[in-house]
Amino acid sequence: MTASDAVVIGAGHNGLVAANLLADAGWSVVVLEATAHPGGAVRSGHITAPGYLSDLFSAFYPLAYASPVLRSLDLPIEWQHAPAVFAHLLPDGRAATVSRDLETTMASMERFAPGDGERWRAVYREWAALSRPLMDALLTPFPPVRDGLRLLRGLGTAGALRFGRRLVLPARQLGREWFRGEGAPLAFAGCALHTDLSPEQAGSGVYGWLLAMLGQEIGWPVPRGGAQQITDALVRRLESRGGQVLYKSPAERILIAHGRALGVRTAGGTDHRARRAVVADVPAPALFLDLVGARRLPSRLVEDLEHFRWDGATLKIDWAIGSKIPWRDPAAAGAGTVHLGADLDGLTRYSTHLALGETPPQPFLLFGQMTTADPTRSPAGTESAWAYTHLPRRSSWPADEIAAHVERMEATVERHAPGFGKAVLARSVMAPADLEDADPSLSGGALGGGTSAAFQQLFLRPTPGLGRPDTPVDRLFLASSSAHPGGGVHGAPGGNAARAALVRDRGLTGQAYRTAIAAAQRAIYR
Repeated sequence: MTASDAVVIGAGHNGLVAANLLADAGWSVVVLEATAHPGGAVRSGHITAPGYLSDLFSAFYPLAYASPVLRSLDLPIEWQHAPAVFAHLLPDGRAATVSRDLETTMASMERFAPGDGERWRAVYREWAALSRPLMDALLTPFPPVRDGLRLLRGLGTAGALRFGRRLVLPARQLGREWFRGEGAPLAFAGCALHTDLSPEQAGSGVYGWLLAMLGQEIGWPVPRGGAQQITDALVRRLESRGGQVLYKSPAERILIAHGRALGVRTAGGTDHRARRAVVADVPAPALFLDLVGARRLPSRLVEDLEHFRWDGATLKIDWAIGSKIPWRDPAAAGAGTVHLGADLDGLTRYSTHLALGETPPQPFLLFGQMTTADPTRSPAGTESAWAYTHLPRRSSWPADEIAAHVERMEATVERHAPGFGKAVLARSVMAPADLEDADPSLSGGALGGGTSAAFQQLFLRPTPGLGRPDTPVDRLFLASSSAHPGGGVHGAPGGNAARAALVRDRGLTGQAYRTAIAAAQRAIYR
């Protein structure tokens, strides 16, 4: 048996953030990683052709750049930006483009309807006035008392009421209320589909608004040299403070006695004692049902987990392109991210197919041009590119169905960039099962640790409760994207879990904290 102050399960970015914060507090920390590599869904590799670097999962990082917890770690990341943030290509050949230059974005939106440029400026001015307290409130423990009060003071009573309404608006309705043309609403709706929400679902508008406005304010930056730079910086920082990452050490069981987490047993039979806390960067169903076990949990929580909803499956392709991509619309050439394959009605049809469990006949693609954003990703004059689309969640996908959908995806790109196929030197396809094999937390190819739908957010994430990382097992904390505030590379679940562990360990204050949490949980799960 080994012993440390904290055992962290999972070396994804949330687990590494939690481990770093605990190490900063002087704790000894061991991180148990099931695979041979750290980073979870924040990793890079040469998987297409020599000289072409691909981000294996996540790629653009506005939330990481804006995250208070990642900012506090002062990681030595060199951020790079594409000339334009993103462009949404319509089937009729038009493009709605967002640039960090406000006038450029306004000109793009103005082409869709007179006055939409100024309307975009007005929306952005409102965002700029509240972005810092809003991001702090979103990415700190629930309820965000201090940051929430800052936000309310800035909004005022009337503004707060209308802001509350905005939080539940569907993306289509939000765009319709703010703009007259199709371009700006489509930019919002396309951003909303970075989650698993359709343009018609409650709450999708705020996701689209947030991502589009972050793009306008700070861009969607990438780390120079690949996503792996974020992970490597977190690992180096942890190790410099005495922390340790053990690879190929999958957790098998949480060790519990008298209602308290005492450590973790790995699949090899080794027990890792935790004197102060166990922090789990794994999906909620895996933590509660597999590592803890239903018999140690309140029956109401076990029942609630039956209703836990995953986000959809994902199919991703990486390409090595021997030239720059021959886009019909030059607006796409300078965009780091390109949305293509559907107008607003097409996004709704695409989402409806997914909701019905059907493979969309016309996929909507999120397409990334990594060399456009970071010239180190491939040889000069070429492109390291990727695209992903969503599929219904299924237990398995036959190879021929995946191959057929890959053809649909590439045909979609070809329609907007004639000659694309001839420029492809090599490709790598990751089906939903491949994504899960590479990162076990991506269950069934789900990227978000659970749906972004309103019924599974805030105090409803991952199940109805407190919206906090505390679990019914004392000194066991949930630190994955299954916890509030959910998916995205921002480190907030890991940061929240680490802070909760530190508070719990503060003598009489910690005991009072645990008493209050336990009393609330008894009321919730009785």
